[in-house]
Amino acid sequence: MNIPQLVLASASPARKRLLESAGFDPVVCPSNFDESQVQLSDPVELVQTLALCKAETIAPRFPDALVLGCDSVLAVNGEIYGKPADPAQAIARWQIMSGRQGLLYTGHALIDVRNNTKVVKSQVTEVHFAQISDRAIAAYVATGEPLNCAGGFAIEGKGGLFIEKLVGCQTNVIGLSLPLLRQMLLELGYEAIEAWLAVG
Repeated sequence: MNIPQLVLASASPARKRLLESAGFDPVVCPSNFDESQVQLSDPVELVQTLALCKAETIAPRFPDALVLGCDSVLAVNGEIYGKPADPAQAIARWQIMSGRQGLLYTGHALIDVRNNTKVVKSQVTEVHFAQISDRAIAAYVATGEPLNCAGGFAIEGKGGLFIEKLVGCQTNVIGLSLPLLRQMLLELGYEAIEAWLAVG
């Protein structure tokens, strides 16, 4: 079945790049959903709810599209971390994360607007952080990169220097699990490769 236009309800350049690397040509339409409206302590429930809220916010504007919403958080020792509010918070978090393991959760919500169907799932990846000095933490935070990322790091950027190992889906840590997306498309009756064939 021909695959509809994919709309990404996120301003994340990393998610857009992931979709493009997998052969999609996404339309980017950030939802601007107020995440503070959702207060949940379970990370899976939190990321799935936020992903769905983001997708549902913009879905009415794209009646013939597939709308994808995503949201990521990092859990360390049971504490949930989204994007750091400021450099001081980013430094404090990294002092906790250094030398430890965390779980990166990403919620995915895919809405087939035309057929009024949707699939909501999440992926989790175990992240092993290197033991790094306070000087390295301060230098990393000073780059500004951690302030734009769930958990305060970007593995595809400078933060990749401080990640020792991943257990699970790698693209999930960047903000979107490509294998999970393929499965979700199949559940809605589409094959991901149709995105390539439509261009070819």
